[in-house]
Amino acid sequence: MVKDQRPLAPLVEMGPPLTPAEIRKYSRHLLMPQIGEAGQRRLRNARVCVVGAGGLGSPVLLYLAAAGVGRLGIVDGDSVDESNLQRQIVHGRADVGRPKVDSAREGVRRIDPDSDVVVHPVRLSEANVDEVFAGYDLVIDGTDNFPTRYLINDSCVRLGLPLVWGSIYQFDAQVSVFWGHPPAGSGAAAVQLRDLFPTPPPAGSVPSCAEGGVLGALCGQVGAVMATEAVKLITGSGAVLLGRVLMLDGLAARWSEVPLVGGVTRLPTAKESADYLDHCEIGGGQAAKPKVAVATLTALELKDRLAEREAGGSKWLLVDVREPGERAIVAIPGAAAVRLASILDGSGLGAISREQPIVLYCRSGVRSEQAALSLLAAGYPDVAHLAGGVLAWIDEVDPELPRY
Repeated sequence: MVKDQRPLAPLVEMGPPLTPAEIRKYSRHLLMPQIGEAGQRRLRNARVCVVGAGGLGSPVLLYLAAAGVGRLGIVDGDSVDESNLQRQIVHGRADVGRPKVDSAREGVRRIDPDSDVVVHPVRLSEANVDEVFAGYDLVIDGTDNFPTRYLINDSCVRLGLPLVWGSIYQFDAQVSVFWGHPPAGSGAAAVQLRDLFPTPPPAGSVPSCAEGGVLGALCGQVGAVMATEAVKLITGSGAVLLGRVLMLDGLAARWSEVPLVGGVTRLPTAKESADYLDHCEIGGGQAAKPKVAVATLTALELKDRLAEREAGGSKWLLVDVREPGERAIVAIPGAAAVRLASILDGSGLGAISREQPIVLYCRSGVRSEQAALSLLAAGYPDVAHLAGGVLAWIDEVDPELPRY
């Protein structure tokens, strides 16, 4: 146990006595004094909301279902994509195209048919987040973008709910427990996400997993840790990761830990959450709403312009601002490759002529818009970008190309 950190009081009251079937099913928990019958009754009485049925949410949901959590809420507004299957183990190939909440609910009930699964097929916003979380004892954040993470944190602070948080990118991960406004006498330190990251990163500055990739097996490691922290909070067992951030370097196979001291004392308001959301899009990346209007082309308009250029028409330059690994999966023919980072720091501007119109594209339109703003600020006179990125090109022009 961590020095000077005493166990917290159990988060959940004990539920009804276990049935003979439950005693058989959870016998390995009952053998451990840290959980025992009392802890298992607390788990059966617990209400846990898992936000995101993706890479982290999948193992969290499966392990909490197996642990006997009585009510599991699943929040996700997306559908299952084939690219999800590399890491989102609650879904299978037959689920592609289905709402994630439906597929995840079936995965949970395959493990525990008696679990009360509540699905929330929505994207969280400042208008609905408090209503969604109301009635739960604990929230687990398995999302992959900063706007939603701050939205979840701020709601948990307002509602007094503990939050198990995880973040993963490529081979690196972080896990912690936040409780920004714990009940008096609980023994819990007041710590929240804004103590770890006081200021959200500039929109679009941090690549998402869809842009930079993630090792699927690492999601299982981190999700299992998050599920363990949830069980400890519910049962009052051990020292939870409150006031500590656990970090994993998957390539080096090394765990490390840093302390986290609470400093934000006031409750964030719903408007503060909305202020950040006003500058970002919740989904597969963060997109600033630019003060300068950036011209856009649809995928079909770009197709026509490419055909005209191929026929000897106007000279213009198509620029792919994605990373090399993304271009290896799918690319629009006839594009020059200039990474967003080299446009932002100026090192790649020599490859982009100022004497002809420029059209930029990325995966979904987030990074290409940022690149267009940078070029306009650098004095490029004629810049546009592909709305919806290469995903729109696949949907509208060539559906046979692979998505990612």
